Amino acid sequence: MAKIGVWIEMGQDGVKEANLGVLTAAAGHEVYALVCSGDAEGCREVCGKYGAAKVVALAAESGALWDSPDLAARALAAAANEFDLQVVTGLGSLNGRDLLARTAAILDAPLLQDCTAVDFTAGTVEKSHFSGKTVARFECRAPLWLCSLRPNAVEPQESPVEAEVVSYTAPVSGSGGVKVLEVRRDSSGVMELTEATIIITGGRPMDSAENFQLLHECAAELGAAVGASRAAVDAGFAPHSMQVGQTGKTVSPRLYIACGLSGSVQHFAGMKTSKVIVAINTDKDAPIFGKCNYGIVGDLFEVVPVLTEVLRERA
Repeated sequence: MAKIGVWIEMGQDGVKEANLGVLTAAAGHEVYALVCSGDAEGCREVCGKYGAAKVVALAAESGALWDSPDLAARALAAAANEFDLQVVTGLGSLNGRDLLARTAAILDAPLLQDCTAVDFTAGTVEKSHFSGKTVARFECRAPLWLCSLRPNAVEPQESPVEAEVVSYTAPVSGSGGVKVLEVRRDSSGVMELTEATIIITGGRPMDSAENFQLLHECAAELGAAVGASRAAVDAGFAPHSMQVGQTGKTVSPRLYIACGLSGSVQHFAGMKTSKVIVAINTDKDAPIFGKCNYGIVGDLFEVVPVLTEVLRERA
């Protein structure tokens, strides 16, 4: 049984849901949930429900961890040594990948980012390469190694244990070379596309930025994020932050609704690990229909409003 530290990211409503898959991957081992938000007690119930027996309230001798990536990395490295961890893992989000990279540099330990599968008992991970055309399997034999898991790559499953809160103040201080002064959310919405469990995406046939409101209305009923193809972004219908695909963001939602997407190789590379893919297209011969679980041959401007209305009636 390995000692595994899981870095817990916080959202507006507490522990980010995408963290639960990371905890699930580590369940069955001696799991330490590492929390720097100052509310470790508030995280105890949910972390314990998904297998973390220890919830570590991580702090530094001086300075706030959440506004200094350098200080947070040094504190995380100190915690890894203090609790004799064999693996440090976390969410493969923008913040997670940044923090784990800094921590790995401090510990001089191997790091594997954006993993799609992990076996902590065997010390192996899987990573997607060449736009998803191949999957590489890595084995880590170092006494301590780090990895980040792609959001939603592991389906959350409860594995309840009695969790206790442990406080640890790392002997580190100073903000380092980077300090976060302000966080500005993109106008496309508050939900991070790469962490969303449901995504509805529009392609070039959306025809205008105003028409994306159709998808936003449906997304509001689904609790989904809205994405866009490169063609839609290049046409100025959506910002690049919404782009899914080889030159955009890679996503792994439980449900992916593709509206007016042809199914190009470049776009498919960014969403092929979605659990269920639903395609809406007027062209019955579109390549997307050979890659989806469910297909609707129809006009998205007719289908999506009907879907939205049905969802509203069921709410």
